[in-house]
Amino acid sequence: MAGPARADALKDEIAPTGKLRVAIAISPAGGAFWSTRTEAGGYAGVPVDLGREMAAQLGVGVEYVAHQNSGQIVDAAAKGSWDITFLPKDPERETKMLFGPIYEVADATYIVKAGSTATDFQTLDQPGVKVAAVNNTTTMRGAIAHLKNAKVTGYQTYDEIFGLLNNGEVDAFALSRDQLNAMARKIPGTRVLGETFKQTVTAVAVPLNHPLALAFATAFMTEAISNGTLRKAYDNNGLKDTPIRAKTQ
Repeated sequence: MAGPARADALKDEIAPTGKLRVAIAISPAGGAFWSTRTEAGGYAGVPVDLGREMAAQLGVGVEYVAHQNSGQIVDAAAKGSWDITFLPKDPERETKMLFGPIYEVADATYIVKAGSTATDFQTLDQPGVKVAAVNNTTTMRGAIAHLKNAKVTGYQTYDEIFGLLNNGEVDAFALSRDQLNAMARKIPGTRVLGETFKQTVTAVAVPLNHPLALAFATAFMTEAISNGTLRKAYDNNGLKDTPIRAKTQ
């Protein structure tokens, strides 16, 4: 296939509306996966920066499609409402979308409410203990598999769980350690447990049957990891002290 024809075919597949539609999930904490709303009405986050750079390479505009959590992004994968995303990967999701290189490896654990007597996984995993997780996420599935006695309940948004934990209405929240450490600074008396029950990997992804889009996204992320683009995105979004834990394919 000739160069210009290949470029046209790629744009038809990866940006059929003429813009690169980047699916993002919103929380107040931000991070390597989550994005935030800005005071100006836009979005900020590592996926926001990466999506903007990717669109620039393609020579198209960028449009952000906001969701409440990664599960909603997965559910929309077959609906044609987004073109590229960056989200936690697990075997269930690999049946619903195509993944490129992993750019983050995060440790998942629990934060316990103020006044909790739980000090480790054993003392947390007791009958009657209420553990919250963001609905239909890899971390929620991991927590359900990990905890044998405590009850795990899914909620749609980070904000909702933050409020429940702050009010003492749930005993714990399962999420990545970096996110929970940030939460602990905002809710006095809470404590992040020292153990890890799961490592969550975050990667670039495209809908099924988009081989040209996957090839482009894979090449883009491989280069972004090696040339400092990913490091710059981390630094611009409050993650200057967070090491890059990437796995190129």
